Amino acid sequence: MRYALFSDVHANLPALTAVLDAIEAEDVDAIHHLGDLVGYSPWPNEVVELLAKSGIAGIAGNYDSTVAFDYTHCGCRAENPAQEALAHRSFEWTKAHVTPATKVLLGALPFRIDLRPMGGHVSRPTVTLLHGNHVLNTVYVHQDRTDAFLQGIGQGVGAREGDLIAVGHTHIAWHRVVNGIHYVNTGSVGRPKDGDPRAGFVVVDVAAESVSVRFRRVEYDVEAAAAAILDSELPHEFADFLRTGGTP
Repeated sequence: MRYALFSDVHANLPALTAVLDAIEAEDVDAIHHLGDLVGYSPWPNEVVELLAKSGIAGIAGNYDSTVAFDYTHCGCRAENPAQEALAHRSFEWTKAHVTPATKVLLGALPFRIDLRPMGGHVSRPTVTLLHGNHVLNTVYVHQDRTDAFLQGIGQGVGAREGDLIAVGHTHIAWHRVVNGIHYVNTGSVGRPKDGDPRAGFVVVDVAAESVSVRFRRVEYDVEAAAAAILDSELPHEFADFLRTGGTP
């Protein structure tokens, strides 16, 4: 089975549209998202509606669940107090602008999805989709986490050799293999943090005896997204964040 996986759209409709167009050329068997559909850009309702109409299933990121249930904090970790204040402004703007229908769709997203590429009658391999770790969608699974940390996630979901665990949340793509289990971070569609402003997703091929992982980056109209932010009441700093790939 060939899967296209993506995460952290963050209400960036031009980036999502470009990624979906690119996925069409990949000849995949299924498409799934790993959450954080809203926040930071001005198209939360449009993004959620597009994915729902496209029939693309996925899981709840921290931003999705906190918006859906009107929580007091988005569960985001900022680099400094100034970024923390901007994050709070984004969260309040998003909560004020999502429709009731969007909140229902966000609230219905599951915490975790397990896929069986060889069919439900075969126990392995398994592809597990998470936003953070196996306990909370607010936990950052960075590329520099220890093998022991990743093993804890693997044990938590019952993974074994040949399985794949995909996560998001950090906005930086990476792939590691620990004790035969593949750990993949899909990066970010709408708010990359690796200095590359292009939207990102991953294509994984999972067979009985092999796993391959290929990262894709896609050009999109960053200036259109930046202009829409500047025309909204969102912090203008978010426009430069998109232009620079998270390194303003």
